[in-house]
Amino acid sequence: MNELITPSDPVNQPEHNVVEWVSRSASACPDREAVVCANRRVSWAEFDLRINKIANALLSLGIKKGDRIAILAATSIEYVEIFMGTLRAGACLVPLSGMTSSRALEGMMKNCGAKVLILSKTMRDLADPFVSSLEHICHGGLIAIDFDDPDWASYEDWLSPASNSKTDIEISFKDHFNIIYSSGTTGVPKGILHNHQMRAAQMERMRGNGFADRSRTLLSTPLYSNTTIITMIPTLVGGGTLVLMPKFDAAQYLALLQEERCTHTMLVPVQYKRIMQLPDFDAYDLSSMRMKFSTSAPLRAALKQDVLNRFPGGLVEIYGLTEGGGTTVLAAHLHPHKLDSVGQPSPGVELQFIDDNGTPVKPGEIGEICGRSPTMMSGYFGREDLTRQTLWYDKNGLVYLRSGDLGHIDKDGFLFLGDRKKDMIISGGLNIYANDLELALLEDEDVEDAAVIGVPSAEWGETPLGFVVLRQGATRSGDNIKTSVNQRLGKSQHLSDILIRSSLPRNQIGKILKRELRAPFWHHVDD
Repeated sequence: MNELITPSDPVNQPEHNVVEWVSRSASACPDREAVVCANRRVSWAEFDLRINKIANALLSLGIKKGDRIAILAATSIEYVEIFMGTLRAGACLVPLSGMTSSRALEGMMKNCGAKVLILSKTMRDLADPFVSSLEHICHGGLIAIDFDDPDWASYEDWLSPASNSKTDIEISFKDHFNIIYSSGTTGVPKGILHNHQMRAAQMERMRGNGFADRSRTLLSTPLYSNTTIITMIPTLVGGGTLVLMPKFDAAQYLALLQEERCTHTMLVPVQYKRIMQLPDFDAYDLSSMRMKFSTSAPLRAALKQDVLNRFPGGLVEIYGLTEGGGTTVLAAHLHPHKLDSVGQPSPGVELQFIDDNGTPVKPGEIGEICGRSPTMMSGYFGREDLTRQTLWYDKNGLVYLRSGDLGHIDKDGFLFLGDRKKDMIISGGLNIYANDLELALLEDEDVEDAAVIGVPSAEWGETPLGFVVLRQGATRSGDNIKTSVNQRLGKSQHLSDILIRSSLPRNQIGKILKRELRAPFWHHVDD
């Protein structure tokens, strides 16, 4: 694909790519545990040999450098093996979400032209409707991890004859690393292509968080998500141990952390919320924890403070897009007076803020966040048109990625988020920020969760509508909460109504699915 995006130079040029780093980890600590899941424990020596077998098995299918290998599977040791084995073969991994529709997955498979699809039993219902229509799959390229079917090769049978010797595939920084699909909800596949340079630069940035010091990282978010990948890879690069939790449960998570003496973890805000609400949270021994991470959605200041007060170890919130560009980091334990922010730009990151016309706003003013850095996607795979739409150029012709998020930088260099641009409500010609109204709702002692959207209004064009989840035991009506919150809001911000819900729709990494809230009120899904 054409190179529309030229990242900036990294502060420290990586010496190795991820494939080389992982090989070095295996050589340095062969007896250390590499991956733990349920009752299985795999050493680095065993893990390295399995990676070799997968790489050689892919090569035996005729896979060439840059070919796409798709995986649609539940969290498992096999998933991690396939991830690294694909890279060692010089191929490009396409981790597919099990939380989207068959129709969307079919579009993703056809967009990327994957030659191999590796599937687990729990995802068969998603794959069965479209597998027969895939034209790019090579002979023998349908592989079943944990089920028997004559049309699919058994994973272990496929690996059995493969050599466990290292391949001689040379990986360059420009080679494709992965394609991650950002959404399957709009009908337009957006495959975010990362190369090895991007991931290596990302690892250089993450390595300073203690991953090389015998880290044991507990992962309870799905392995297809970039949220998970940004802590999974540095753990492997640093020769640490991955502790996998296939299905999240707050109490079981704490028990596993305590039992495995985990040092690092990645959690999304809704998981932190559930963990911190456990009545017996303080009964667990969490003293091994050194660093906790959060991303994918805003972590509210009050929750950050609770985590800092009661959950051992540092807390780092990461703001950014899977596409890359503008990334900020808040080390909350070092900046306890900036908990309303999402931190400062990472090393090498340049941020610009623009108005609706693409003109930079004045310092400190709210604008759309645009970012440039060493960690930028190569583009949306096979969609140069969509790639061009996300680019912004400064006066020197340097390319930035548009985030679609609104925000501003304070005098100390900390980023404060506003809304997604599409979440901004224009009522009577005035801009209303949904995030401001959600924060006002969450100040109510009876409100557990909240979301605000714009709905059609004959008088105003759009008007704000709130959805709330009440705390256990609360019995108030929507009208009561509306009256209370509107008294604290400016007249132009008043909510037109409040609807009580038992829960708000979220994806598997905790983002509220506002498109599902909007759908009954608009003729099309606009998210």
